Amino acid sequence: MRGHILVIAEKPKAAEKIALALGVPKKYRKYNVPYWVLNNGNKIVVASAAGHLFGLAPKSSGFPVFEYDWRPLYEVDRDSSHTKKFIALLSSLSKDAKLYVNACDYDIEGSVIGFMIIKNFGDLKRAKRMVFHALTPQELRKAWRNLRSLDWEMIEAGLARHELDWLWGINVSRALMRAYKAASKKNRSLSAGRVQSPTLNEVVKKEIEIGTFVPLPYFLVTLKADGFTLEPTLKFNTKDEASVWSGTCKGKVIKVVENEEKYNPPHPFNLPDLQMEAARLYGFSPAKTQSIAEDLYLDAYISYPRTNSQKYPKDLDYEDILKHLMTSQYSGLVKALRKETKGIYKPNNGPKDDPAHPAIYPTGKVPKSLDRDHMRVYDLIIRRFMATLASPSKYLVKKVTIEVKNKQFRIIGKKRIWMGWTLYYPYSAPEEKPFPPYKEGDNVLVKCSLKTQYTKPPERFTKAKIVKWMEKVGIGTEATRARIVETLFKRGYLKVVHNKVYATDLGMGVALVLSTYFPEIVSVELTRKFEEEMQKIRMGKKKRKEVVDEAKNVLKMLMEKYKPHLKEVGQKLAQALGDIEPESKCKLCHREARENGLCYLHFEAYKNILEAYSMWKARLGISFKDYLRKLSKMKEAGIYVRDIASGWENVFESRESINKEQ
Repeated sequence: MRGHILVIAEKPKAAEKIALALGVPKKYRKYNVPYWVLNNGNKIVVASAAGHLFGLAPKSSGFPVFEYDWRPLYEVDRDSSHTKKFIALLSSLSKDAKLYVNACDYDIEGSVIGFMIIKNFGDLKRAKRMVFHALTPQELRKAWRNLRSLDWEMIEAGLARHELDWLWGINVSRALMRAYKAASKKNRSLSAGRVQSPTLNEVVKKEIEIGTFVPLPYFLVTLKADGFTLEPTLKFNTKDEASVWSGTCKGKVIKVVENEEKYNPPHPFNLPDLQMEAARLYGFSPAKTQSIAEDLYLDAYISYPRTNSQKYPKDLDYEDILKHLMTSQYSGLVKALRKETKGIYKPNNGPKDDPAHPAIYPTGKVPKSLDRDHMRVYDLIIRRFMATLASPSKYLVKKVTIEVKNKQFRIIGKKRIWMGWTLYYPYSAPEEKPFPPYKEGDNVLVKCSLKTQYTKPPERFTKAKIVKWMEKVGIGTEATRARIVETLFKRGYLKVVHNKVYATDLGMGVALVLSTYFPEIVSVELTRKFEEEMQKIRMGKKKRKEVVDEAKNVLKMLMEKYKPHLKEVGQKLAQALGDIEPESKCKLCHREARENGLCYLHFEAYKNILEAYSMWKARLGISFKDYLRKLSKMKEAGIYVRDIASGWENVFESRESINKEQ
């Protein structure tokens, strides 16, 4: 094997595709791991990692811990024993290599995976980087002809992310576990993380907001004419104001406008957009969508999916992709696209970009067989791709303005006159609405209906919306967000009921402890600050050591602030887990009583009930007793509000408390 070139892929499937693209390889096995050998003027050996093969481990068992080193992953993680054979193979094949090529995925994770292998078994001075966006033969050959120097900024940013996440996770997790053990005398795995903890805190804040929500009454007036609903509906705080609009009113058409409106095609998919669409249409979790997209990438059906870009590469050969899709079920759509564009393809690229990878696009390779869920994601990507190249859709829109009681309302009709991009991607097409038959000057009989309505609680998160929130506030990455969300479920901090996310007692207990004693840990601002620092490393504007040292200093300060509260934290965690009874229990649940004999959740609900009553009384003229009775049965009211409302007399032990509040 002396003098060969060693090409290191991230996974075996990718390694095989690289080998096949570079020549006619022979497949071998060693330690029961496949690798490929070929000769195209040079002897080339293509082998694979299995994702990360090295991980961080502490140099001591103390707390806090700031000294660590990189070790083989099977020594660090008991669930990673399979990596031992990959390490043995790569160590063996690295001997006597004249050149090492990192052909792992071109992102910070892939850069770190390849770097650690070459650093430990090879020679970084004789190393190159292979950069590709899809596992197609032509893309891989192009990347092979254009090998680059190692991407040091990406490597350094990736190492920094691992170190920061590890430092945060091990220190805060150990802080929680030590406190818990001191209080309960039990061992339990409790985790916290640099991105995980702010995310948990946000979901818990939403949980508390929903659980302590008191709906407020209001009066809604809907106006209709000949079956058409006039916009806007009217919202009033008092019944007297609303009653003016009850019954039948006379209206007059004062303006009718008909015009053509265009709706531009959607932007190309990045991973967050694909995750949101798969969740909206099929109920897929972000992790499931990401896993399916990665499978499609490894089979060379799509380009690299872990991207934030909404822009296709400038040299993408659209016609070549469409030519290959002509042999698939999409041939009819391809013909329609060629006809309407006349073979001139101008994608509606979006504003978001990614320095490593373009937006997701199909390679043109047609799947022979995919299961239902993989086919659904593939279908979304194919259709979105064609839609981005298509023309705007066109609608004839009729807007009728009707004046009722000196106030103007509108009815809008909408008819599609040109499908454009909606032919290919109908899932977000503007809705058609029937045309109102009115002309200017017509008199219209308008029926007004009045209903008492109640405000709704905040909408619960779904897994996809948590990921979207993380993207919006700038924490985590396209590659890590879905995994972090799944970790919160594996830890028992969150659960899903009917596709909606709920925080568990454990999750609420951990979030409360962190927000009370480690407010910086759950701070989006601090987390985002370090995300920005890592981006500066990636751009070559900052050194890894500088960022990691700053993180260590922040953590040292936090640990010093935390140590005096170890006993309190442990008690609160043990109480949240039901391992110890609080000295004073809430009158309505198992939690610790804070004020008025109530836990923090029930006391918050109690305050909200008292605060909202004045509005209920003013709007409905309702007694406090009837108010409580109604709240106790309202589905819009939070669970802790219903507890208080239904148990008021027991909680406050006498009816006098009711009378005092009226």
